[in-house]
Amino acid sequence: MVDILNSFDSIKIVLYRETDLKHSTAKIIIDKSRERNKEIINFFDEEDLSKKINVLKKSYRSKEVLILKEFMGRKFQKCPGSPKVICCNYYLLNTCFNCIFNCTYCFLNSYLNSFGIVQFINLDDLADIIKSFCNEEDRILRVGTGEFTDSLMFDEVTSIAVDLIEATSKVKRLFLEFKTKSSKIDHLKDVKSKGNAILAWSLNTQRNIDLYEEGTSNIYERIDACAKAQSWGYYTALHFDPIIKYDNFIDEYFQVIELMAEKLIPSKIVWISLGCFRYSPGFKDIIKNVFIDEKLTLEEMFRGIDGKYRYITPERAEIYKRIKEKIQIYFPDVFIYLCMEDSDMWYRVFGKDYKISNDLENDLSSHLLKNFMK
Repeated sequence: MVDILNSFDSIKIVLYRETDLKHSTAKIIIDKSRERNKEIINFFDEEDLSKKINVLKKSYRSKEVLILKEFMGRKFQKCPGSPKVICCNYYLLNTCFNCIFNCTYCFLNSYLNSFGIVQFINLDDLADIIKSFCNEEDRILRVGTGEFTDSLMFDEVTSIAVDLIEATSKVKRLFLEFKTKSSKIDHLKDVKSKGNAILAWSLNTQRNIDLYEEGTSNIYERIDACAKAQSWGYYTALHFDPIIKYDNFIDEYFQVIELMAEKLIPSKIVWISLGCFRYSPGFKDIIKNVFIDEKLTLEEMFRGIDGKYRYITPERAEIYKRIKEKIQIYFPDVFIYLCMEDSDMWYRVFGKDYKISNDLENDLSSHLLKNFMK
């Protein structure tokens, strides 16, 4: 198996404004880019940036171009979820838009006019934003940076995760999660104050990784990295999302779970999520244009309660039950939850009568309070 892991070294062009070097993240990235002999281009304003991007599009792939910009929107927000489904009430930090990895199923492919990876640079206040919000809320909060990017893809350079972990480590009600498909985590080993930080991995069968997750670490590297994180004192989490069907797929997901059982310490896993492949209307046509040979959309899908296309309900329920039961053989005390499924699916799979998202949040918070609060 030959794997080429995309990373900061995969970037060929970096665009920035000279005035933005006042931000430490921008300065770090530009300094590292110079050290690694990347082409660095200065732009003056949005109009100038647009012109330069139009030129670069002729010679470079989107994921070879890194754009440094200030983020003018909300840096911290509640996960929008999907209508009419049970959400875990997760909170998001916006640190970057787009990803170095090239996953066929990624919803970011819907942003047709997007070019380049946009790294936000005005991030020095993130820890203060989190701490201020936590001071106002008398409950456990789960926060992550990986909604519109991969949390750790550039962190060996930017140290965004390192800084956030250390700065918020004393906030006892905070579980700060960094979700990735990378195995490059050695820079996180010597973080002294880890608090309740969670290093998390998206998992899939190696067949699905080979077909649909270009540029990512293979399944063995991800689980080995998770084992390393546990040995360094981190909590960990795992996400089987999206679960993608093919002949004998269940058996191969079982093999992944058995590999987890060989390598990982159950008491260091805070949660495991399950979610079947799904997509919004219009996405099928988009990915068929971007990935000519993709086979994801050949499967018959049906429009669900939230408008997204999914495997038929009884089939999804059976998939979830079998994978959940296999996980529970080796990890009986780990909290398992469904991502973006409705109340009926929760009842079919877990026998839990969740009516609203707060029901799931309360159960998950109780689990964390009992087993992981420092």
